[in-house]
Formats: sequence, C-alpha cells, structure tokens
Amino acid sequence: MPFVHLHTHSEYSLLDGANRIPELVTHVKKLGMDSLAVTDHGNMHAAWSFYEEARAQKIRPILGFEAYLAFGPRQAREKPSWAPAAYSHLVLLAANRTGYKNLVRLTSIGYTEGFYRRPRIDRETLQRHSEGLICLAACLSGEIALHLRQGRYDEAKRSAEWFAGVFGPGGFWLEVQHHGIAEERIVTEGMLRLGQELGIGVVATNDAHYLRREDAESHDVLLAISTGSDLDDPKRFRFTGEESYVKSEKEMRSLFPDNPEVLENTQTIADRCEFDFEKRYFLPSFPRPAEYQSDEALLEHLAQAGAARRYGTPLPPAVTERLARELGVINTAGYAGYFLIVQDFIAAARERGIPVGPGRGSVAGSIVAYALGITNICPL
Repeated sequence: MPFVHLHTHSEYSLLDGANRIPELVTHVKKLGMDSLAVTDHGNMHAAWSFYEEARAQKIRPILGFEAYLAFGPRQAREKPSWAPAAYSHLVLLAANRTGYKNLVRLTSIGYTEGFYRRPRIDRETLQRHSEGLICLAACLSGEIALHLRQGRYDEAKRSAEWFAGVFGPGGFWLEVQHHGIAEERIVTEGMLRLGQELGIGVVATNDAHYLRREDAESHDVLLAISTGSDLDDPKRFRFTGEESYVKSEKEMRSLFPDNPEVLENTQTIADRCEFDFEKRYFLPSFPRPAEYQSDEALLEHLAQAGAARRYGTPLPPAVTERLARELGVINTAGYAGYFLIVQDFIAAARERGIPVGPGRGSVAGSIVAYALGITNICPL
C-alpha cells in the first residue's frame, strides 16, 4: 500500500510552516500520492483553499489540525506539577462531516476558552468532541512521546490507553517519526512496544514543514522571525537537521525498513477519511411555536394571515392561487425557513423604526414576501 503524508504543515502554521498550498499539492501529486492531510498548529485556516486545490488536482484532501493539549484544565495557566510539559501536541483528522464539525468546535474552543500562548484544548473537550475523528499521537511533543522521552513508560501506557478509549477501535494511532533526532529512536521503540502490548496501530509521519530539503535554510529564517531572534543566535529555537520536508514514499520506506506496516497504515487511515464540503446553505433553525410541526406549516399560516390583512377576507381568487403556487415552490426548494428568518428581522427592524429597503430582484414580485411584510409593494 502507498504512503500518505498525514502530518503536514502549511503556511497557515504561521511563521512555522513554509508549505504554500498550491505548490504543496502539486508536489504531492508529482510524488505519485493520492491523498494528503494538512494539520496546521491549532487552526484550520487552510481548510477551504486546501480542499479546493486538492480536489482540482484529484488528490483526496484530509482535513485536520495539530492540537495543543493542556495537561490540566484548558482555562488554567499554570502547568500541573506532575506534567512533563506546559502542553502537548495531538494530531486530529476528520473522518467524516461529524468529525469536521468537531474539529471546528475544538479549534474555536482552543482560541476562545483555552488560549494562553497557544490555543489549547483539554481532555474534557476532547472527550466531548471526539466523534468522527481519527487521532494520531503526534511528534516528540506529543503526550505519549513526552513520557517516553523522560523514561516514564507506565505513564505513556496509561496515556495511550486513555486516548484509545476516547477514540475507540481504529480511532487512535501511535505515531513514529525519523528526522535524525536521537530521542526519536527511544520514542519509536516505545511506540512499537505500546502498539504490541495494547493492540494499537502505529503509523509513520514526517512532520513536514517545508517542501524540499533545500528549503530548510529558508524555513530556518522563518523560525528566527517567529521567535524574534538573530539568525546567528546559537541559543534560539531551530529544527534539527534538514529532514522536515515532504518526502517521497521511497525515502519514507528507507527510514523504516523493518516496519513496513507503519507506512501502509497511512493509506488505511486515508481511506477512512471521506469528507466533502457540501456547496449549499446551512440555515439556522427558526424557533417555531409548539403547535407548528414544520417550517412549512408556520410559513403557510403567517402567509395566509398576512394576505388577509393585505387583501381582506375572503381572499380574492387571484391571491389564493398565487399564494398556493408560490408556497409550493418555496417549500419544494427548502426555503421556508429562510422566509421565516427574513420576515423576522424585517419585522424587528420596522418595529424599531429602522429603515427597510423595498426589496430587490424576484422578491419584489413575490406575494408571499408581500403578505409577510418583507416588501410593501403589491405584486399583483
């Protein structure tokens, strides 16, 4: 089975990722891959542009992000004394529409409720919004990897068991990487051991922050800008080596010659991620009185009552016929809720003395709009 990049950063990992979406997708296409995940730090700013570009180039887009997971409550600013770091990383991918909605909720919660230096979520929010997601244990800064790096295997095991319990069978994967960093060997050995003991799949990623090996120097400049450091400052934050680029399948296989399954598992995960943006409007639900079972029923009632105010009773035959025809079209098109929402804010504006325009386009010719008070020009 072919290899798929499931841990990739675009330019929307601000001042950290250097992959521009069009070039990234084109490069992956040239490498012969059929899928790609973009997992930016803490956000999904790239989601729509990445989705459109990937679809245009016939690459399956996998939407996700690399979360910052607080060890304590997301609102707390102090690191718990027992925690191995201030926060950890976690890769989250949308397997379906429900998963995408949960990704959106989690990123929003990170910025609005958990932001402290980074947009953080916590275990409580993760449990609440785990449906439809596939989770990877992330890089050396992942919770399990942090425990393994510090020789705390039992803690790493408990963490892995917790994540596996939250995301269910096949929903959580241990992650291994090989960038020539000494600690990665310790983490890889621990991840493979955990996988065997707990029956959890292991997957290889490359945590790609730039496109080609020769882009490492430019990326290093980006990191210096990010940290406000001089380029020649020996103490500043920098990546180890020049390995965080979008590698070919052959290169990835050479890194894990004894464990080909960790590469094949990437395709298994990609095949489970089937999400499409529906190009249609999603309207909020209009609050209906209990006696009306549908938007259509409420709209018909309001339209009939409004027509009676406009034309008197009984209604002229031309009004009755026109109302029935328009309501049939509106309800068939699924726009009953839309008309209810518009008449509601138009009525609120008129009540407050806020000027309302005469309407534009076909609405000016609608008797339903006239009956509801959306327009004030009789279309007959």
